[in-house]
Amino acid sequence: MNIAIINYNVGNTKSVWYALQRLGYTATVTNDACEIKNADRVILPGVGHAAHAMAELKKYNLDKLIPTLTQPVLGICLGLQLMSKHTAEGNVEGMGIFDAVVQKFECVNTKIPQIGWNIVDVKPSPLFAKTGLNKYAYFVHSYYATICEDTIATTKYILPFSAALQKNNFLACQFHPEKSSAFGETILKNFIKQ
Repeated sequence: MNIAIINYNVGNTKSVWYALQRLGYTATVTNDACEIKNADRVILPGVGHAAHAMAELKKYNLDKLIPTLTQPVLGICLGLQLMSKHTAEGNVEGMGIFDAVVQKFECVNTKIPQIGWNIVDVKPSPLFAKTGLNKYAYFVHSYYATICEDTIATTKYILPFSAALQKNNFLACQFHPEKSSAFGETILKNFIKQ
C-alpha cells in the first residue's frame, strides 16, 4: 500500500506518519505531484492559518492537483477546511471539493479555540465501520465547516457543525483521527482498506 502524506509546510505530518506507523503502515511525506498522483491513498493534514496554508498549496500547484485525484483522499482538520468552498479565516477560496463553507466560532462566554474531546454522531459510511458506540474524537480548532449535503458526521461546540465530510473519493475529518484513540485508529484503518 503506497500512502502519501502531503507536505506543504503546514501542520501535523509527523503525528499522522507516526499514527500510520503504529498501525503497521509506511507512508511517504511529500509534495511531489508524481508521488501524490501515483499513491494508493493520499492524506492532507493541516494545522495553522488557512490563508497561509492555501498559499503553500499554491506554491506547489497542489491546489489544482488535489481536486483531480481519483484515489481515496483524506483531509484532516485544516485539510478539511481547505477542501471546502470558502473559509472565513483570511477570506480564502478553498478547493471546492465539498459544499461546506468554513466559519469562525463566535461566542463571548465560551473558550475558542475548541480544544478537547467531543462525541461524534455519524451517518452510515465505510469510514466509520466497526468504530463502536462511544465515538469520541479529539478537536483543536477555531473554525468549523457548516453542515451540508456532504456531511457524514456532526458534533456540537457552541453550535452543530460538520465533524466529517465525504464526496465521491474525498473524505475529511475536522477532528484529528491520529489523536483520537481507538475511534481514530479505526477510521485510519477503514480509510486505508477501502
